[in-house]
Amino acid sequence: MQIGFGYDVHKLVKGRKLIIGGLEIPHAKGVLGWSDGDVLVHAVIDAILGAMGEGDIGRHFPPGDERYNGISSLKLLKFVAELLRKRGYAINNIDSTVVAEEPRFAPYVDKMKHNMAETLGIKADLVNVKAKTEEGLGFTGTKKGISAYAVCLVHKEV
Repeated sequence: MQIGFGYDVHKLVKGRKLIIGGLEIPHAKGVLGWSDGDVLVHAVIDAILGAMGEGDIGRHFPPGDERYNGISSLKLLKFVAELLRKRGYAINNIDSTVVAEEPRFAPYVDKMKHNMAETLGIKADLVNVKAKTEEGLGFTGTKKGISAYAVCLVHKEV
């Protein structure tokens, strides 16, 4: 078995959609990014790539590459799922946390979990999503950005 860790952060800005866990969430601001800026999916992608020893999201989907401008991060996750299978790995589980002062993500976590599990072709109970605030501290606490963390455990299929 191998473990990978992922982290991502994006600045909150007006004029962009807020996409988290493959889900558009109503909010006055969205995240700035080359793709749709989905910090949660990006952290999960990095965790999966890390577990396989395949670098990071920027290596596979470089910012500035027009193929990925505005792309749904779930499409990027689908590519990573295919790479995972090609390399002979399967996911044991994913645990993730999205950090933002607002909006409250609790009503959306089940749908986020199902979006990622469906895209990866795994059971939803293998994906965990938690939502946390920073109690007014740091860039997430002052509503300047959103961050996410993820770990993924994989094993070689027999």
